[in-house]
Amino acid sequence: MDDRDDTMSRENKALSGMSPEELFSFLSLDKPFRARQIFKWIADGARDFDSMTNLPASLRADLSARATVFSTKVEQTLRDPDGTVKLQINLQDPSCSGGGAVETVLLTDLEGRKTACVSCQVGCPMACAFCQTGHIGYARNLEPGEIVEQFFHLEDAVGNLDNIVFMGMGEPMLNLSAIRKAIAILTSPEGRALSKRRITISTSGIVSGIRSLADEGPEVRLAVSLTTANPELRERLMPVTKANPLPELRKAIAYFAEKSGKRVTLEAALMAGVNTSAANAKELADFTQGLNVHVNLIPWNAVPTLPFSTPSSAETKAFIAMLEGYGLNVTLRTRRGEKIGGACGQLGRGAANDEDD
Repeated sequence: MDDRDDTMSRENKALSGMSPEELFSFLSLDKPFRARQIFKWIADGARDFDSMTNLPASLRADLSARATVFSTKVEQTLRDPDGTVKLQINLQDPSCSGGGAVETVLLTDLEGRKTACVSCQVGCPMACAFCQTGHIGYARNLEPGEIVEQFFHLEDAVGNLDNIVFMGMGEPMLNLSAIRKAIAILTSPEGRALSKRRITISTSGIVSGIRSLADEGPEVRLAVSLTTANPELRERLMPVTKANPLPELRKAIAYFAEKSGKRVTLEAALMAGVNTSAANAKELADFTQGLNVHVNLIPWNAVPTLPFSTPSSAETKAFIAMLEGYGLNVTLRTRRGEKIGGACGQLGRGAANDEDD
């Protein structure tokens, strides 16, 4: 058995990544409704079998001896004064490159809606020049249960969540099968019953993944980290561009929007003097022509080891004015979570220096 098979075997002993049908088979239960009970208990916050009080005591004891509910554990909880919460979560394979850990973040908007920003990989293989996670290396994809548990760990910490975005560590389109399974679990009416309308998958621009999402679902929202529509600059900042050139990415975005009927969000991390010029604005406007998109601008969140700087308020406002002058629908994202290394582009174990709360 190789390392990946061993990881999968150990992770599969946890029940968080299983449907009721899989629970019934895996646990060799005598009645299907017992599997549905266990599935609902997990969604409702049970983290051990003793908490599942409508199961017979003998069954609870038997299950405790041969299975676990979760495979991951919260190592540290960090809280920013702005309300952002970051969980550092240990995986079951602590010898894994990248520390065998991932991070997930609670984002709260001005209306008080709570969103889970979850990870899908240990580290990230995309190597975007401006992103902390892209500089810590890549170890492996997360299993469905490891993704589901991030959401539930956050709910344990802060209460019911309104939305989930696959925008944490890793590239979702490179682990789409596990994400599909996690979404099926979280949206199941027999469990958490989260609405698919409250789910967003973000990608650095994997064309095949965008088309697969359009063709095979699930019917969730799509965000694309564009950053710039200048081909040479984007290739330097985002190596994904080499295999997924901007013309093909544009076609994929148009395909998704047409097939799904959903507007696509284009995200741009703004770096001072890098992608905020009049030429950059014109290129971005040209890229969006005829597309059903909304533009989210995110002033770059500082990572001390990276050679970029956050644009001034005046530089940001000028860039927004240029985009709006071209008729684009633009939103400036509020910067949150910087003090705990929880802001966009900052995730990675070396980014958080605060003490455990």
